[in-house]
Amino acid sequence: MTPTPQLSLGLLLTAAAGFVDVVGFVELGGHFTSFMSGNITQLGDALALGAWSVARITASLVALFLLGSVAGSMLALIAGTRWGSAAVTGFVVATFIATLVLAYLGFPPDQFMLALAAGAGAQNAILPSTGSVRLGTTFVTGTLFAAGQDLARALYRLAPPWRWAQHMLVWISLLLGGLLGGLGYKVLGINVLVVPGAVYLGFLVAFVVRRPSKVVP
Repeated sequence: MTPTPQLSLGLLLTAAAGFVDVVGFVELGGHFTSFMSGNITQLGDALALGAWSVARITASLVALFLLGSVAGSMLALIAGTRWGSAAVTGFVVATFIATLVLAYLGFPPDQFMLALAAGAGAQNAILPSTGSVRLGTTFVTGTLFAAGQDLARALYRLAPPWRWAQHMLVWISLLLGGLLGGLGYKVLGINVLVVPGAVYLGFLVAFVVRRPSKVVP
């Protein structure tokens, strides 16, 4: 089982990712900043139909997500255990700043939203894995399978009885984040990105000011 404090942090990050993905979905007219399975499916269809504009944006989102994943993972490795989470979160915050600046400068969504795809890729490296639940993830397809698998194993007493529920909490947090993102976008438009941006900024401050772990001789 994943400890409750770590799980809570992961749920908040996943909710923020769901928030951002809904805003991206609306701004991009049906494409995603973190749901790469959906983008890749659309890319395959676009290539088959010769819809090159769709192929361009979906391929760009996938490429930026991959590059963000590489950047986030490298930052986590270079910065080490103490500063890794802060370094990756700083990168994510930077993608929010870049997105809003480009939007205010008048760039089209298919350009300024690309930075958020890189941030979504990097986010998955913010929190290290603790227990069986992936923390702070931006996608939940595997999490849904893990919930079903753990429920089946729990029925045969091969897994903790409620571990499957922790996986479901991750799924629910993404859903609630998406709901809040959709409602907020109706009121504030692209400016609503300030809300999840503030969440990531709060995480960055917390990671920076936290005390170093004591080294046990």
